[in-house]
Amino acid sequence: MLVGLKEVLVQARANKQAIAAFNVPNLEMVRAAIQAAEEANKPVILQHAEGHGSLIPLEEIGPIMRQYAERSRVPVVVHLDHGKSFEALMQAIKLGFTSVMIDASDLPFDENVARTKEIVRIAHSLGVSVEAELGHVFTSSLGGGEGRAPDDDQIGDTEIYTNPKQAKAFVEATDVDCLAVAFGTVHGIYLKEPRLDLTRVREIYQEVNIPLVMHGGSGVAAADYQTAIENGIAKINYYTYANKAAANALKEHVTYEAQDGFFEEYVAIAMKALKMDYTQAIQVFSNSSV
Repeated sequence: MLVGLKEVLVQARANKQAIAAFNVPNLEMVRAAIQAAEEANKPVILQHAEGHGSLIPLEEIGPIMRQYAERSRVPVVVHLDHGKSFEALMQAIKLGFTSVMIDASDLPFDENVARTKEIVRIAHSLGVSVEAELGHVFTSSLGGGEGRAPDDDQIGDTEIYTNPKQAKAFVEATDVDCLAVAFGTVHGIYLKEPRLDLTRVREIYQEVNIPLVMHGGSGVAAADYQTAIENGIAKINYYTYANKAAANALKEHVTYEAQDGFFEEYVAIAMKALKMDYTQAIQVFSNSSV
């Protein structure tokens, strides 16, 4: 069933859980995410990043995402991730997305507030939830497809992390439904073990008292996920490691098993790997047994 973002995140916080938010720039990822959520009987967020327009345009994948959400046996949010342009944000709303992210985090604070307020005003008038970002979540040199690459001396620099007092001012000024925060995660593949400031997450949540969002959610240790959720995270964006799981399954099959094969066989192998990885993520984020 198609639902709004705010309602599932409020419930997730009440249960001390987080909702898995999967970027799904192709049909196989959409189907695998829905299947995993239905088997786990957990809500899920299907999302499309504006930056993934080179993989598939929003106008093509958006209606597919919405159709699968409407037919699902579990609550499904359809969300625009990292919406930078006004045009993409409005397009997602017109396509029936129940949530959008306005990402003006690379702008000065006052400009971020102004742009976010504008989108909140429009979206809320139409019953659409809004996520915003304060701070900077960088992209690793090994991919992820979102954000921007850090200089070596910026990794672990707490100056780019979300400031709790500033977050309070931002939320009060914008009335966003949830806030993506920077505390040491990175979009893409970690080149070394992440150093997460999980205490900062708790401090931010105590100031804003709305659900927080973890970007760069792939590759984090299960214990760190649990602490982050306990401290206020209610939505975890997850893409890169599921993408790699499907690619690795195909590579292994072609290298060690396949002589001759058909495309549909490879699709089935990729989907099986995706579903397994999505299922594990949902279980960890919802504090279920893996």
